[in-house]
Amino acid sequence: MTTAALLACDWGTTNLRAWSLDGAGRVVARRDFALGVSKLARGEAAARFAAEVRPALDADALPAVLCGMIGSNLGWTVAPYLEAPVGLDDLAGGLVAPEGSAGWVRIAPGVRADGLTAAGDVMRGEETQLFGWLELDPDRARGRHVVCHPGTHAKWMVVEDGRLTRFVTAMTGELFAVLRRHSVLGGEAPAEDAAAFGEGLAAAADGDALAARLFSARARVVGRGAPVESTPSYLSGLLIGAEAASVPKLLGVTPGTPIALLGDAALCALYRRALERRGMPCEVFDGEAAAVAGLFALYRKGIAR
Repeated sequence: MTTAALLACDWGTTNLRAWSLDGAGRVVARRDFALGVSKLARGEAAARFAAEVRPALDADALPAVLCGMIGSNLGWTVAPYLEAPVGLDDLAGGLVAPEGSAGWVRIAPGVRADGLTAAGDVMRGEETQLFGWLELDPDRARGRHVVCHPGTHAKWMVVEDGRLTRFVTAMTGELFAVLRRHSVLGGEAPAEDAAAFGEGLAAAADGDALAARLFSARARVVGRGAPVESTPSYLSGLLIGAEAASVPKLLGVTPGTPIALLGDAALCALYRRALERRGMPCEVFDGEAAAVAGLFALYRKGIAR
């Protein structure tokens, strides 16, 4: 029987993913918890971690490393942002021991960078997946790579010689959810419709005038007789298409540039369709494997300090 040596957690706004890992970073056990930081009262994280997360993975005595929104002002203990450019060593150097933790427990910092406005841009959790992706193939630590992490807040990241140098956030996933729940574009439950998704990609054009283009999701139904159940897929195509058309330009990414898509396979497949339509070849990588590799790498470097 494989012996667990580490408890690794990606603790986000809506849920918590946890793995026990052996001494080589291989997964021994995995659990999901509906313990996102948005659902916790202030000061509750330490108690829930000890009472629910550790026992569920038989990890009461294991060292633990955590990333994500648990290190924000909504989480357990604030792990301050590091300023880009950053590498894995910088991230390990910024690990924070949370208040009220028993044993060796560390929370990864987030990363801050210059953004589109004076407010800048931030991330928590995606940086750990990114550095895990780099750890999984040493060749990725050389040269320049563009990595897109689709999600509620999609991250477009530029990596140069193993260091995260720039990134841009696109709130595409959250915008989709808000429009579905709180606008005239709501209604039927989302269903996959590849043709409607493609129609949305075409309607996105160059990603400009998005507020005007969004109303086409309503007009095609009431004015052109499109089936209302196709609206979610059309809206998804429109939003992802607008992101694919406009956001890479903000980072100087041009057609022909390879894009690494890191995350959920189904969502990455939609992004791949949108980006390849724009002449950007894509390869999809497992986001969970990257998260595990990143957390284990942080542990190895953090425990040595």
